[in-house]
Amino acid sequence: MLKKGVVILLLLIGILSGCSDSDSSSQMDYDQTKKMIVDILKTDDGKKAIRDVISDEEIKQNLVMNEKTINETIEKTLTSDKAAEFWKENFKDPEFAETMAKSMKTENEKLLKNLMKDSEYRKMMVELLQDPSIESEIKKVLKSTEYREHLEKIMQETMDTPTFKSKFQELLDKAAKEAASNQDTTNSKS
Repeated sequence: MLKKGVVILLLLIGILSGCSDSDSSSQMDYDQTKKMIVDILKTDDGKKAIRDVISDEEIKQNLVMNEKTINETIEKTLTSDKAAEFWKENFKDPEFAETMAKSMKTENEKLLKNLMKDSEYRKMMVELLQDPSIESEIKKVLKSTEYREHLEKIMQETMDTPTFKSKFQELLDKAAKEAASNQDTTNSKS
């Protein structure tokens, strides 16, 4: 019903443009026609007509792309030189990088867990870690002042947690009881 309204509306536009004053011009030029159609489409009736046309099942079927087409398009878009430049520029923005990292975190964790189950991947990781140059780099980092300060900070933060404090207190109490029982045993032997 509404499609018919849109068709009638467009026909009226065509007829009116054909019957326009021939003194000013025999035809509407492209820009004027475009402007008029855009103005019509921006009205509430025009928007409603577009919504109705788009919600039509037949139109939806023609608009919906298959998964293969979508995947190919995304792949081409993401791997193009233009896309590489886009990602390079956007990852310079810390907020964008953080958002991307958060959104991909669970998928990356799943990927790494699956890779760790793969014997070939594990073998490559072991080879990498046993590489003398990598090994020396790791040792250098572990011996650095910055790393030691970081480790110290982590230890301090851990010691400040209530869980650690209660476990530590339990260990101290247990050690004190053992020391007291050992001293009692030593005193009774003397």
